[in-house]
Amino acid sequence: MTQAFRIDSVRGRLTLFWVAVLAAALIAIGGLIYALLARALYSRIDDNLRAVVQIATTSLANDLAEGQDYADAARSTAAELSSRQQMLAIYDTNGRLLAEGGRDDDLEIALPDASTVPAHDAMLLTLVEAEDDDDRHRLAIRRVSIPPAGTPYLVMVGSSLEPTDEELESLREVLAYVIPIALVLAGAGGWFLARQSLAPVATMAERARHIGADDLSARLPIVNPRDELGRLASTFNDLLNRLEASLTQQRQFMADASHELRTPVATSRTAASVALQQSHRNEEEYRETLAIIEQQTTRLTRIVEDMFTLARADAGSYPVRRTPMYLDEVVDDVVRAARVLADTKQVSIELNAIQSASFSGDEELVRRLIGNLLDNAVRHAPPRTTVHVHLNEEAANYLLSVSDAGEGIPSENQPHIFERFFGRDVAGASSAGGAGLGLALARWVARAHGGDVTLVRSSPQGTTFEAVLPNRG
Repeated sequence: MTQAFRIDSVRGRLTLFWVAVLAAALIAIGGLIYALLARALYSRIDDNLRAVVQIATTSLANDLAEGQDYADAARSTAAELSSRQQMLAIYDTNGRLLAEGGRDDDLEIALPDASTVPAHDAMLLTLVEAEDDDDRHRLAIRRVSIPPAGTPYLVMVGSSLEPTDEELESLREVLAYVIPIALVLAGAGGWFLARQSLAPVATMAERARHIGADDLSARLPIVNPRDELGRLASTFNDLLNRLEASLTQQRQFMADASHELRTPVATSRTAASVALQQSHRNEEEYRETLAIIEQQTTRLTRIVEDMFTLARADAGSYPVRRTPMYLDEVVDDVVRAARVLADTKQVSIELNAIQSASFSGDEELVRRLIGNLLDNAVRHAPPRTTVHVHLNEEAANYLLSVSDAGEGIPSENQPHIFERFFGRDVAGASSAGGAGLGLALARWVARAHGGDVTLVRSSPQGTTFEAVLPNRG
């Protein structure tokens, strides 16, 4: 516990804070109780002394009324009202002692000047015995005049404060013992509660220490999902879910990329190896081999360019350079270039576009978007069919739709067609001649311009993709 209780630990700081607050509260409450009790006890003594002074005055008046002389009345009153716990002394106005009783022998009293003693209320004094500094006495002095003759007296009543001081000292000793004991118990209880409350944090830290890139499937335990620690663990688990999904996607991306890159490289190498197996071949055979290599290197270049573009897009470092253009002209240029590939497959492309479609965007990226949609449609269109391209404007957006008459996309694959390296068939797009990056790249380009690419329909009668580009010009 000594090693665990460190001020730099959360448990140590919580416990120290709790003990400090409790100590301040106990000291404040104890001091307040002590002050109020002492005030009440001393006030009660003062009130009792004033009452005795009044009783002595009444007693003197009664004795004088019964015919006693000046001194006898004083002696009778002193004898009647004095005791071991209470002193009573009666003086004349010249300061001469007439009678007294109950005075401690060690108590030396210096009588004040009679003119300074009030007649309407008692003067209160505190004296300390000469032999014992701890033994204090409380005195009340009053100048009285007894009617009808107006006989003057100085009446002094005193009481020892020792019993009250001892009670208050006992209270101080109790507080001096009780407060530290309470703080020790509170500190131990606070440490235990802090340890129990933060135990899930230690468990989460230990579990998190064993989570690595090799295995992100582990999750932090959630004891109470409704408290702060439970919400923290849930947030961290959500982060792990995103990291695991991102890492899984990255690994899948690398695996698919390696597979897609290996195919054109292996094909080119095989074609070159076959061509070199014999020492001499005719020109037609060499041209056929070079055509295969050129086709595969073109495919390889396109894959690399698409991968590089998507990688920069993921990193947020691909610059989108917006320039004014006419979207209809760009679409027309891309369609004319795509007709070269379409003719080799006996597929025609029909364009229906609005005129003067001014647009502000990255022309290179927009060309790649349109080209990827057209390439996807041509590759999946059956021979002797037509790919329809429409460019319209609606609600301040340009709508570019590309439709083919292919066999359609299976319903179970439709949610994944915009994922990288995923084609229309289960095996991937490579069977159709693509790398499975075209649609993913097209969607990114559209979204980089504030739009999107969606699958409008797909059935055995054909498939239609639509790109939405906001017209901000």
